[in-house]
Amino acid sequence: MLLCDSSLGEECGFDGISWTPHRRIGPCALCAEPLNLATRRFETDQPVNSPRSTTVTERFLRYVAIDTQSDPRSTSQPSTEKQKNLGRLLVEELLSIGLSDAHMDEHGNVYATVPANTDKQVPVICFCAHVDTAPDFSGAGVKPQLVENYAGGDIVLKGDPRQIIRVAEHPELANQIGNDVITTDGTTLLGADDKAGVAEIVAAAQVLVENPAIRHGALRLLFTTDEEIGRGVDKVDLKKLGAKFAYTLDGSTAGSIETETFSADRVEIAITGVAIHPGFAFGKMENAIKIASAIVDRLPKDAAPETTEGRIGFLHPTDLSGSMETASIGLIVRDFEESGLAHKEALLEAIVRDVLNGFPGSSYTFTVTQQYRNMKVVLDRNPEIVEYAMDAVRRAGMEPAIGSIRGGTDGSRLSHMGLPCPNIFAGGHAFHSPLEWVSRQDMEKAVATIVELAKIWEERA
Repeated sequence: MLLCDSSLGEECGFDGISWTPHRRIGPCALCAEPLNLATRRFETDQPVNSPRSTTVTERFLRYVAIDTQSDPRSTSQPSTEKQKNLGRLLVEELLSIGLSDAHMDEHGNVYATVPANTDKQVPVICFCAHVDTAPDFSGAGVKPQLVENYAGGDIVLKGDPRQIIRVAEHPELANQIGNDVITTDGTTLLGADDKAGVAEIVAAAQVLVENPAIRHGALRLLFTTDEEIGRGVDKVDLKKLGAKFAYTLDGSTAGSIETETFSADRVEIAITGVAIHPGFAFGKMENAIKIASAIVDRLPKDAAPETTEGRIGFLHPTDLSGSMETASIGLIVRDFEESGLAHKEALLEAIVRDVLNGFPGSSYTFTVTQQYRNMKVVLDRNPEIVEYAMDAVRRAGMEPAIGSIRGGTDGSRLSHMGLPCPNIFAGGHAFHSPLEWVSRQDMEKAVATIVELAKIWEERA
């Protein structure tokens, strides 16, 4: 538990029925010592499964301490066994708050149920988040830093002072004045994507269990693995889940609801060159590494993540490996329209063929794997899912903002598997980078939104 010099204070305003958010930074709950408002590292000497550590922030800090990075090169599910370490902790915590059916399957997916406490026939709703962190940057040895009562300005990360969260590049910080901002130390990512969502769902479940006056239908909780590599729901048992509709907690800015995602594919290009002793290579060698490099160099500069925004898709090489004889390139292809995916993939293969024309002794294979599809077409057939989410955001004290996400969620896949699933904010920013951050207050707003959603579905059943 965070005490004294690392306390986050308290967030007041929930009376068991409704939310009236207001902020109070006060003394340590156990010893009444006043808080020292400063930037500091969190101390983690309290056991991670301490039953006294029950706030959404305390849960979040426990979860980010566990390395759960997924691996796109692995063929197992989960792609890394360490993801199950967080799954086991989640099962323990869910059981401890009274969810007696909480369990983890062989693939690392965690299931649990908050039982209904109403006689109404309420559709079963699922709340979902993923436990893995992105392969883009290390998630091992995360050292969270706290900026209490953020006063504005750039945030220099102590572990690597070259890493600076600049207001000019992160304008969302302007909405965090007076809030408690959690960052990394600059040497790892934070894991708010999506451990903030995980913590928020568990915290909301605890609120509902401990406040039976809040009427709600049966709620299913689902925590998946390998979302960051496009396999998050590959092994999810929808029949066992038994939900009618769902919400992922995997978004960013407080109040945001995303009803549209990229459609996404992964492309693997395998190149076989001509290997020969360098001393006798004249006119014969065709170096696979150079062929792969030439392909990457030919990728259109105006169709890259760093040169596109809004609804413009991209081609993005994520990994390259090889030797003189063989090389491979992994790319992700993104577009909001499936026709855009097809166009980009055709362009990419045309580049490969053109490059290989200069290497007559070499060959290639071009493999496309579907990852997920835009969920908008499914959600448009079920408008109440988004309408209820908007009302829940308003009840939690925010103005909803409907948008699209330049990425994907488990909800993208779930929607096309028959479980309509928009994405709700979790509060994190600058995902997949050492500049990642989230505020305590925004996580608490997400908890409030989940609780209000549960109430709304029951009220309107």
